[in-house]
Amino acid sequence: MFSKEHETMKPGITRICIYPKDIQRVTGKSERYSRYLILKIRSVLNKEKHQVITVQEFCTYMGIPYESMRDIMRY
Repeated sequence: MFSKEHETMKPGITRICIYPKDIQRVTGKSERYSRYLILKIRSVLNKEKHQVITVQEFCTYMGIPYESMRDIMRY
């Protein structure tokens, strides 16, 4: 059913941007806190409202090793 390409793909982070649900899994906090955190990171990085926060930016801001996000964001 799946092509050979699908079988040879490496497991790991498949997205670049991070969403409140991902932050909930990492922090164990509420969705509201997660949305607030995204706004705060966006403000610190001087990003505009339409710009997304990347996993790397989130990890840097929170002091979390980027490699540890692979287990959490695997889907």
